Order: sequence, then structure tokens, then C-alpha cells
Amino acid sequence: MRSSAPSCSSLLRRLATATCLVALLPIGMGSLVTTMKAGMAFADWPSSDGQNMLLYPWLSDFRVNNEKFVEHGHRLAGVLIGMVSVALACAGWREGGRHRGWTLGILLAVIAQGGLGGARVLFDRGTLAMLHSITGACFFSFCLIFRLSLLDGWRAWMRQSDSRFSVNGFAFSLLAPLVVLAQYVLGGALRHLHILRTEHVVSAVFVTLVCVAAAWHLLTASHRLLRYCGIFVVAALSTQVLLGLGALATRFGAGAVGYVAVSGSFEQAFVCSLHTVTGMFLFAATNCSALSVLRLRAAGRLTGLTVTQADLLRGGAA
Repeated sequence: MRSSAPSCSSLLRRLATATCLVALLPIGMGSLVTTMKAGMAFADWPSSDGQNMLLYPWLSDFRVNNEKFVEHGHRLAGVLIGMVSVALACAGWREGGRHRGWTLGILLAVIAQGGLGGARVLFDRGTLAMLHSITGACFFSFCLIFRLSLLDGWRAWMRQSDSRFSVNGFAFSLLAPLVVLAQYVLGGALRHLHILRTEHVVSAVFVTLVCVAAAWHLLTASHRLLRYCGIFVVAALSTQVLLGLGALATRFGAGAVGYVAVSGSFEQAFVCSLHTVTGMFLFAATNCSALSVLRLRAAGRLTGLTVTQADLLRGGAA
């Protein structure tokens, strides 16, 4: 029995990693679908032009119909993540305990996400397309958080204490995923409904300031897990800001440097789609940071947040 447990845990970790990686395929393809305005390349679902989704001659569209090629690729990627999530759920059920709930939740989320994508086609509603994108980002965060909890060092991290992390750091860490989600919604409204461009650009400044503050507190903490989260946030935020500027330039032009935006150009499709995907990574980074902070606080490891009686007496004396 002792020898079989590590093997099962190893399988679960591998499948959780595969789920995170495979999830990038439908998310990335979906972002490209939106950029190319190919969401209604097929008017039916789950069939494609009346044919079985798995039997449709997908590769034949590569040269003659890019919209259908990208949209059907998105559908096939959805089938693939569904298959991987079924395998993950089976492994989680075999593992038992809390893993059953996590992996079953991932499987149900994949099913719901597929149904939402189908409803977007059948009802042809931009709001459903925007919701499909937002829930996709939430799904990726869910998968990444589950994988984080399976790391070998997770239990050891939960036993380590940190006296540097302050109340301000705690507040900014919890605020960051909320403002990033709000910004993601504004970006979705701009991409799918073609509204709120000014609000999206202006709010990006506020989101950047909140994430910078959260990252600074995480990086200056003594706890290794919090510092790792800070690095993740900084990397995602830096990339997102640069791609955001690139997305504006490729979509609306940059007169200062003499760049004229060309609708449907390769650079526009690439930069705008990648900007959406990195926004999802920033959302996942802030979610992982918030979860780590909450778990450490619940375990009583963030001693800098604890107000003792001596602190109250010192405050009263002052």
C-alpha cells in the first residue's frame, strides 16, 4: 500500500500539469477566434456545417477559409481539454479526499464552458462570447491553483512563518485579483462589444498600481512561497503592460512613430490575442497570490498580521 500511494500522487500531478498546459490551447485559439471575428464561422453546434465535429475536414480549411480553420481548431481544442479533464477526474477519484472535489469541479467547469461556447454560437450573442472568455480565465486560474496545491513543497510552506508581511500587503494581495478581473471584463467588452475603450485604458493604470503594490509586498516578504508569487505577478504584469501598448498600437495606430494600424494584419491578430492570454496569466498569478496569503493566514503563519496585547498597549501609550 505504501508503494502505490506515491505512484497515484505522481499520476495526479502529471495530469494536473497536463490540464493546465492543454487548457492554453482552447484559450489561445479562442482569443484568436475573437481577434479574427471568426466566432460565427459555423452557424451550428455541436456539429460543424452539419457534419460531426470530429469528422469535419478541418485541415482543408487552412488555405481556403481561415475563419473556419481557427474556429474549428478552437472546438477541437475544447474536445481535447475535455478528455484530459476526464482522465484527471478519474485520477482524483482514485486518490480520494479533497482531490475528488477539485478534479470533479474541473471536469464540470469544462462541461459548462463547452456549453457556454455552444450557446454563444446558437444564440449569436456577443455578451455570451464575452462571458465565455471571462469564465475561461477563471477556469485556468482554478486549474493552476489546484496544481499549486499539489507541489511537493506545499505542506512545508504551510509550516513556515513570516513576520514581515503586513496588513497592507494582505489587503493589496486580496484586492489585486478583483481589480484584474474587473479589467478583464472591460477588455472583454472592448473586444466583443466594441465599447468602453477609454475606461479600459484608464483603469489599466489603476490596476497596474494595485498589482505593483501587491507584488512589492510579496517580494519583500520572508516567506519563499510569497516571494515566488511576487515574481509570478511581476512577470505577468510586465508582459501584459507591454502587450497592452502593442495591442493599442496595432489596433488604433501609433502616429508618434508613424505606425498605421491595418485591420486584420498578422501583427494585430498576434499581439491582441496574446494580450488577452497574458491577462489571463496575470489573473491567475494574483489568484495564486491571494490564495497563498489566505492559506498562510488561516494557518497562523503570517505573524505580522497578528495584533498582540503588547501592541495594543504600546499603541495606547503612544
